[in-house]
Amino acid sequence: MRGYASSVTRVRHPQLFSGDQKLIQIVDSALSDAARRSRDWLVCRPGCTQCCIGVFAINQLDAHRLREGLADLASIAPDRARRVRERAREAIVRLAADFPGDPVTGLLDEGAIAEERFAEFANDEPCPALDPETGNCELYESRPMTCRTFGPPVRSEEGLGVCELCYHGASNEEIAACEMLPDPNDLESTLLQELETTSGVHGETIVAYALAR
Repeated sequence: MRGYASSVTRVRHPQLFSGDQKLIQIVDSALSDAARRSRDWLVCRPGCTQCCIGVFAINQLDAHRLREGLADLASIAPDRARRVRERAREAIVRLAADFPGDPVTGLLDEGAIAEERFAEFANDEPCPALDPETGNCELYESRPMTCRTFGPPVRSEEGLGVCELCYHGASNEEIAACEMLPDPNDLESTLLQELETTSGVHGETIVAYALAR
């Protein structure tokens, strides 16, 4: 673990930062629009941790954003940042033995079998960025895209998915009318490709590995 952490050098990418800020603005604007259409059906509020329990895959752009956010937090609230990193490292200790990928680099395996393993992996594990005392995210402004789109109806191969706490009493048509279109021009893929080419690191990981560095 120490070797993994010490081998990482923080490198800022001004052009990538600018592009990611644009992506965040697009996604957050789409969320605001979906929330306006959803009205009281969307019950997401500060302190609700439904989407903060259970690991999920993040890409390298998400991981980069999280690390930048943690570094910014360390500059203004070092104790809070230290606790986030400690929770991440403790999570890796718990998860490494069954990690469906490389437990040293934190990169997830690919393929159908790996996806099946990941589906059953660490579903009760809290996110390291979650403050267990307040129920708030310590890295909210730097959170992954999955977090930014959780709650409103978002289309996938399985159809429209929503948080199980939301849209109670809404018909299928009413839910469809609230659909969120997070990134219609797929800017995320362009930025991700740029980052992976620059860094040489490809593949998905989880939040704990991104923050333990």
